[in-house]
Amino acid sequence: MQHIIDRFISYVTIDTESDASSDTTPSTEKQWDLANLLVDELNRIGLSDVTIDENAYIMATLPSNVAHDVPTIGFVSHFDTSPDFTGANVKPQIVPNYDGKDIVLNAEQDIVLSPDYFEDLLLYKGNTLITTDGTTLLGADDKAGICEIVSAMEYLINHPEIKHGKIRIGFTPDEEIGRGAHKFDVAKFGADWAYTMDGSEIGELEYENFNAAGAVVTVKGKIVHPGYAKGKMINSMLIANEFIAALPENEIPQETTGREGFYHLHTMNGKVEETKLQYIIRDHDKDKFEARKVLMQRIASDINQKHATDPISIEIKDQYYNMREKVEPVFHIVEIAEEAMKALNITPIIKPIRGGTDGSQLSFMGLPCPNIFAGGHNFHGRYEYVPVESILSAIDVIVKITELTAEKYKK
Repeated sequence: MQHIIDRFISYVTIDTESDASSDTTPSTEKQWDLANLLVDELNRIGLSDVTIDENAYIMATLPSNVAHDVPTIGFVSHFDTSPDFTGANVKPQIVPNYDGKDIVLNAEQDIVLSPDYFEDLLLYKGNTLITTDGTTLLGADDKAGICEIVSAMEYLINHPEIKHGKIRIGFTPDEEIGRGAHKFDVAKFGADWAYTMDGSEIGELEYENFNAAGAVVTVKGKIVHPGYAKGKMINSMLIANEFIAALPENEIPQETTGREGFYHLHTMNGKVEETKLQYIIRDHDKDKFEARKVLMQRIASDINQKHATDPISIEIKDQYYNMREKVEPVFHIVEIAEEAMKALNITPIIKPIRGGTDGSQLSFMGLPCPNIFAGGHNFHGRYEYVPVESILSAIDVIVKITELTAEKYKK
């Protein structure tokens, strides 16, 4: 166990926060620090064909050790962390034999990880937890996935008695800003299908996700001296508030669950003269997804008709789509993962992703790619944690998938 803990901590203590405002790939120079470390590690454990391209996409191969033909399968994770919360100076804390009580992350700042608020903690009584110190995110999203893939490959190399076909692994930058698959070379990867190790709770197995778009609402105003503003000032922030209020008030992340979609206002910057609202739009149902985009455009049009200056403009860009339509025709790849979990006495939790992964984009690029748990909880914030036992279970699932796939194609 300690070897796996040390590997995971070596990853999360490297800052790899991505940046949506950058137009480079990777979006931040510091992502190269972990990328280069991973290349060295993959070579050291004995993988073949280890490559890293000019955009920091990493690929490697574990050759088949069986004589019969087996489909090439892949495992994919991302090494960037979310720009929503700082990933600099991560100081992981180890909580052995968790007792089900409050965990004080930071006594000085009175930051507590409590099962009274985060009930999932109680699933892991007796486990060893890795937490933050309350001032940063942890980075289990998705460095736990990377740790699991590297560790599974190392295990297979050290245990050649476990029979498997050719395995490809891929690590990507910039998943957290929606670009993780944009420059992924599917043809070079050469897998028949793959799995992203990018889920949360132990047992999660997902093959459908949100349809997703991003919207930027720009509101123009006019600034004049407030003492002489009557009939002249146009306060863009107040008009922006009209737009916000016109959207369905309960269709927001904190009021929705399952396949329910939402509008999420995640960034707002404004002065009298100009305000920008940045939204993400999500829905599992394609028709409802399209209707959400239409509603935002209609609200903007209605407000423009009310104000003579046409103050609102809106730009909406699709980001990714529900991978279900690409995975269902090859559903055996989900069934193999489900069988692997059951063989390890892990209860599969098959449910839709309330988000997206590289796998959703890769599926539409010709690489069907369901998502498997990586073990972490409370991603993108100070309360993030991961049970070490969940990491170990994910490693076992990867190994079992490779073994089952080879068995199923044995003549």
